[in-house]
Amino acid sequence: MPKKVKPAGDGKEEGPVPCKQVKLEAAGGPSPLNLDSPSGLFESLISPVKTETFFKEFWEQKPLLIQRDDPVLATYYRSLFRLSDLKSLCSRGMYYGRDVNVCRCVNGKKKVLNKDGKVHFLQLRKDFDQKRATIQFHQPQRFKDELWRIQEKLECYFGSLVGSNVYITPAGSQGLPPHYDDVEVFILQLEGEKHWRLYHPTVPLAREYSLEAEDRIGRPAHEFTLKPGDLLYFPRGTVHQADTPSGLAHSTHVTISTYQSSSWGDFLLDTIPGLVFDTAKADVELRAGIPRQLLLQVETTAVATRKLSGFLRMLADRLEGTRELLSADMKKDFAMNRLPPYYVGDGAELSTPGGQLPGLDSTVRLQFRDHVVLTVGPDQDPSDETREKMVYIYHSLKNRRDTHMMGNEETESHGLRFPLSHIDALKQIWNSSAISVKDLKLTTDEEKQSLVTSWPCVLTEVHRRKNSKLLNVPEGDKNRTS
Repeated sequence: MPKKVKPAGDGKEEGPVPCKQVKLEAAGGPSPLNLDSPSGLFESLISPVKTETFFKEFWEQKPLLIQRDDPVLATYYRSLFRLSDLKSLCSRGMYYGRDVNVCRCVNGKKKVLNKDGKVHFLQLRKDFDQKRATIQFHQPQRFKDELWRIQEKLECYFGSLVGSNVYITPAGSQGLPPHYDDVEVFILQLEGEKHWRLYHPTVPLAREYSLEAEDRIGRPAHEFTLKPGDLLYFPRGTVHQADTPSGLAHSTHVTISTYQSSSWGDFLLDTIPGLVFDTAKADVELRAGIPRQLLLQVETTAVATRKLSGFLRMLADRLEGTRELLSADMKKDFAMNRLPPYYVGDGAELSTPGGQLPGLDSTVRLQFRDHVVLTVGPDQDPSDETREKMVYIYHSLKNRRDTHMMGNEETESHGLRFPLSHIDALKQIWNSSAISVKDLKLTTDEEKQSLVTSWPCVLTEVHRRKNSKLLNVPEGDKNRTS
């Protein structure tokens, strides 16, 4: 019978408890997951657990195990990534460290068995068979279309980057020692079986990855074996280790992870500087100088602490009435580094506008809404010394799939900037399923048309009155960020 792990809340160990059997139906195609929408995908991914239940009882709190006896789902999971896929992937030019890690857990320690330079499949398979090494393949969504399709939808659902790694471990072996991660983790078992042990966190909702010694973590809180089609979720900070049972075939699983550096603390670090900047412009107290020699003190003085406490209360009061928080980096970084929308073919429709540009008599709508972010921030033009606030629209339509989540790869932002006076019109477009260009809250017709013709990849025309004409508005690069 399928089971669901229900971690104890009172410190006692608690085993798996029964849950309803999972049965997923195919959703209009070869995938048994519902890929019609981000919410539909997540609902089908954790079925039969309801989304509301998941976020109320499990998310950031305790592990969830869903064991399934569904041949259709198991076959689909196997198609996401197989050991046999490595031969063709290696022929495309994979490198140790960047694309592939080879490792084994020996006496509680991680032993890295990487070679130098390019990965050759025969050598990789030799290490796998003879050294019983685990093969870790980094970010397979760069090459496997169905994982791209899944992770792109999950990035829309969570509003956070979603990465993945595949782990292939031979029978009777373990790749990694006990450790915890700084991400929310969803494990999909693809091939074979994997024996898991989960332990109570030593650092709940950890902000960094760390190894843990066996003598520090105690007995497992949960212990079970995953089979193809099964799903396991656990929060960041959950200590875990996993091995492939002896006498069986190899195990392949994919770890889908999200919510790295997406805590309230991170959001405060991102938004508070802008709030301080705005408040200092309006309040002379924040522009007054700090006491002489304050920076030379070993300890912060009581006077300085009281002053800072008062400023924080002032900022809290100001925050209560603020609708536009200035995001310094988080929104932009998300838009820059996420996957582009999933497409079949060359994706020309994402970057090449078709048909006529919208006119004053047009009705327009925002397309790829889940791939567009709007934020307010100081002007990033180095020639503008006034640093006036601007509205920035960033999108991921031109992002590169092949560099997704690779860290050291160069990325660039794609989008536009507008004067702050355009914020109400932009919100109209954002909050409407479709809107007439004439109804936009801008002073002149030229401003209205300039707004809707400046981002043709993101804004599309849905209707135009007959015999309407475009105004002769010159196209300029002033508004473009890239």
